Amino acid sequence: MSQAAQAITRSPAEIVRLTPVSQAANGVCYASAGEIAVNSFDLERMVAAVPMAIAAALQRKAYYFVPLTVSQGDDTLIADRYDVALSDNAVCHRNLNLGDSQCVFISTRLMDDKFSVAFEFYINVGHALVERAGVSQEFSQLVWSQAEAGVRGETSLDASEARKLATANGPDAERYKTEYLEAAFSDAVSIYLLSLYLDVDYYDLRERDYPLLAPSALAERLRKIFELFPPNAGFEFSILYKRRA
Repeated sequence: MSQAAQAITRSPAEIVRLTPVSQAANGVCYASAGEIAVNSFDLERMVAAVPMAIAAALQRKAYYFVPLTVSQGDDTLIADRYDVALSDNAVCHRNLNLGDSQCVFISTRLMDDKFSVAFEFYINVGHALVERAGVSQEFSQLVWSQAEAGVRGETSLDASEARKLATANGPDAERYKTEYLEAAFSDAVSIYLLSLYLDVDYYDLRERDYPLLAPSALAERLRKIFELFPPNAGFEFSILYKRRA
C-alpha cells in the first residue's frame, strides 16, 4: 500500500507573500491558508465578533488561520494540511514579527471544532489587548475586590497561580498582583468574545489544574467587559443561568 505524501510546508514569510489578507468591518486583518478546520462563513463571523474598541488595539497585526504551525528548532514552518508526522512538533499558535507587522499563525487542525479554534483566537486577542492598551482600572478594582473576598476559583491557570502569590503578602506581591490582573482581564475578554460568537456553557471551560471561578463572580467580570466593549451590530451578549437537574 502506498503511503500518503507528506504535507507541503512553507515558511511564514512565504505564506504571507502568497496569501491575500482580508480586513473585516471592525478593522481586524486575517487570512486563511491550506485545509483549515473552519469554513469561510464561520471564520468571517468569528473575526467580526471582535468589538471595534478591542479591534482598535490590534493595528499592525494579522491573524493567519492555517492547518498546522510547526516548530523546528529556531525555525517555524506552516503545513498546508494536517499531517500526523508533523503534529508532534505543532504548536497552537506562534507570533512572528515580519517587517513592521506581527503575524499570528493559528493551528486550526490541532483543535476539534470551531469552539476551540475561536477560543484560541480570542485568547490571542485578549493578550494583545492587554499588551497594547493595558488593564481597565474599573475591571481591576472589581477583580481585586473579589480576590480579597476569597471568591472561589479562577479563569485560567496563570490567573490562579498569580492570585495565590499576589495575596500571599510576599516581597513580590505587587508584581504578582499586576500579573494577576492582566491574566484575569485577558481571560475575561476571551470568554466574552467567545460568548458573542457562540452559545457557551461555562463548564465547557473547566480544567483539571484549577477550580473554575464561581459563576456569579464571572458574570460580574463579563458584565464589566460588556460595559467597556459593547458588541458590534449583529452580535448580542447575555448571561443565562440554568438549574441543575
